[in-house]
Amino acid sequence: MPRETLFEFHQIGAFTKATAIDAETGLEVSIVGPTNTSELVLRNNALRKLAAALKRHGIDDAPNR
Repeated sequence: MPRETLFEFHQIGAFTKATAIDAETGLEVSIVGPTNTSELVLRNNALRKLAAALKRHGIDDAPNR
């Protein structure tokens, strides 16, 4: 079953911070990119980083895309 992932986006000056949160474990990761980067690109990059963090914690289920 795919994992539920929550996303937050905050603009900070010329940058946007994207945070991905695994709903089950509460594990969260953040990335920062230029404000003109699409939300889809930021979301996918944050999701990949979250998947890597979950794997490091011994959780192999891929987050929902």
